[in-house]
Amino acid sequence: MSTPPPPPSVSSPGVRPAPGDHSAGDGAFGWLRALGPRGRRAFAGAFGGYALDSYDYFTLPLSMVALSAHFGLDSGETGLFTTVTLATSAVGGALAGVIADRAGRVRALMITVLAYAVFTVACGFAPTYETLLVLRALQGLGFGGEWAVGAVLVAEYAGARHRGRTLGAVQSSWAVGWALAALFYTLVFSFVGDDLAWRVMFWTGALPALLVVWLRRRVHDAPRATAAREQDPGRGSFAAVFRPGRDGSPGLLRTTVFASLLSTGVQGGYYTLATWVPTYLKTERGLSVVDTGGYLALLISGAFLGYLTGGRLTDRLGRRNNIWLFALLSAVCILAYAHIPHGADTLLLVLGLPLGFCMSAIFSGFGSYLSELYPTPVRGTGQGFTYNTGRAVGAVFPTLVGFLADGWGVGGALVFGAIGYGLAALALLGLPETRGKELA
Repeated sequence: MSTPPPPPSVSSPGVRPAPGDHSAGDGAFGWLRALGPRGRRAFAGAFGGYALDSYDYFTLPLSMVALSAHFGLDSGETGLFTTVTLATSAVGGALAGVIADRAGRVRALMITVLAYAVFTVACGFAPTYETLLVLRALQGLGFGGEWAVGAVLVAEYAGARHRGRTLGAVQSSWAVGWALAALFYTLVFSFVGDDLAWRVMFWTGALPALLVVWLRRRVHDAPRATAAREQDPGRGSFAAVFRPGRDGSPGLLRTTVFASLLSTGVQGGYYTLATWVPTYLKTERGLSVVDTGGYLALLISGAFLGYLTGGRLTDRLGRRNNIWLFALLSAVCILAYAHIPHGADTLLLVLGLPLGFCMSAIFSGFGSYLSELYPTPVRGTGQGFTYNTGRAVGAVFPTLVGFLADGWGVGGALVFGAIGYGLAALALLGLPETRGKELA
């Protein structure tokens, strides 16, 4: 009996890997080649959307000192800006997830990008603190949905072998948008008076609207998501992600509860830093606009490297081990950063790199992990709800820092970020490892 010939290799002459054929994913950029042409366009759309999402978000923290002076605000009132943005993002993210499951990933992505662009620009015209607070809350609706929808879109094109580093690369676009915002901040506040500069920062938030045109023409949902919409009439149901399993098993209820706690801890720690570090550097450390921009440049460089490194490690170590590792390291870095003595500005500069690295590397596995925890018909709903519930509840942390800053100082209050990372580590005890899981 003869042995049947082996199947053709992707390296065989005349044989091309099909889109999503992850045996093609060798080399430094093998994960990108393995996506196929349509997958690479989806990656570009999600990358651009999240970078611009980040840019629009950071227009506020970077302008916080000028806003406080313009409207005569105390630390608690300025911290409330972040809270309302993140709180409404939970609503926007949950709704965007349902839209993604019912109407398609790309359509939901376009809606979220357009929403955060329009309301960011509107913030620049706000005549009062109360108006700005409302507009920032509306901006949160679009801000909340973009990442979850974009991550699901790319996850469904990526295979199990490279899903972690692929979604980590998407996540790295947050650092790109942050860097652009810091660059514009340095330029605008160096040449324009503070009373006008913060408005100019918000007006530049119109840039994401251009991305919507390209998304509409060039990006499409993965076939598996399209098939799920056509075949499953129960798709995109909030009830489904809270439904217990049969015979007393936890079903998706347990997953949703613990994934929400995980997101709350990680984002509570992250947004504490993202919101208050620029203010901390300028008010308590006495740095100028240009010096603050320099310190932020190193922090952001660390963040970019952290996203890419964390993406690779989440494929090698597993989703849970990657999050556990960087939760511990992030907590240690926060405590060290907040207690550097005055006069040790060089040490403050040097520590910015590992701080940015650790608090970003922990996010790299989120896109793949949350996508793998939910089945295709409710993947957008599950990921949108859990990630953005974490944003909303985690928003309490920056506000708490704001109210405590007057007595403790911003540096002292930053320790609450470390508590968030502790919560994230505990939440992992209720979630399974999903590395290597193919999406059905």
